[in-house]
Amino acid sequence: MPDVEAPPNDRVNTPLLTLITQQSLDEDYLHVAERRAAEPGAKPRPHRLGVVVVAAFGVLVTVAALQTQQGADVRSASRTSLIEQINQGRDNLAELQRRIVRQRELNVGLQSQLDAVTSQQLAAESRVQRLATSTGFEAVTGPGVKITVDDNPDGTLVRDRDLRPAVNGLWEAGAEAIAVNGNRLTARSAIRNSGIAIRVNNRSLSPPYVITAIGNKNTLQADLMQTTSGLWFRSLVEQLGFPWSMDNVDQLTLQAAPARVARLRSAEQGTAAQNQNEHRKEAPE
Repeated sequence: MPDVEAPPNDRVNTPLLTLITQQSLDEDYLHVAERRAAEPGAKPRPHRLGVVVVAAFGVLVTVAALQTQQGADVRSASRTSLIEQINQGRDNLAELQRRIVRQRELNVGLQSQLDAVTSQQLAAESRVQRLATSTGFEAVTGPGVKITVDDNPDGTLVRDRDLRPAVNGLWEAGAEAIAVNGNRLTARSAIRNSGIAIRVNNRSLSPPYVITAIGNKNTLQADLMQTTSGLWFRSLVEQLGFPWSMDNVDQLTLQAAPARVARLRSAEQGTAAQNQNEHRKEAPE
């Protein structure tokens, strides 16, 4: 025989909440009918209690349905809010990463500028140190040569013109710093006689006169005697009979010139060579 298709089961397609409600009501009605059948002589009377129970059960079912719907709405809203927060967090993270990249690039640029400025600063400090040493406004220490000259016992005095050739010759021979009786010579220093006294940096000196020069002690004496000024100095002291000596020294310390010597009273724009040429043009023939 051919298979007969089973009728559709309505209980399968009925929502669970509706099914529970219907089944509860059917059971209540069945219970009431059975009680009536057991009491054939009894008069029908209202079943208020059953009605109340059914009504209460209906209220409970309704409340449960509402709570279930509200819970579903809350969960749906929470999920939507959470997705929005995640997306917003991703956007914030991406922006922070872009800012980090920009800051790193900025730091690299600033570090390069700092390195360049630091290099310039070190070069400037080194130049200042060299200039301070060569101009006499910085104390220096090192090996060198010491020349001592004294008055002739017969009364002939050493004059400024006798010391200047020694100093000029030492500069020409490569001396890095020179002092006379501890007075550091600078570009503004002068060796001058004031009466019978020799003055350096406006200070009077007393014999013997000691010229100290920092430089290569192994070659400074020989180089001095190779200069015209050095030869002229040696000729003068020997002709005038001044006691003198020249010795190498392993360690000399020359103090800086006093600050008052460095104070400028006037200045002209241009290099030294340019100013000298201008002065020559202005000088009368």
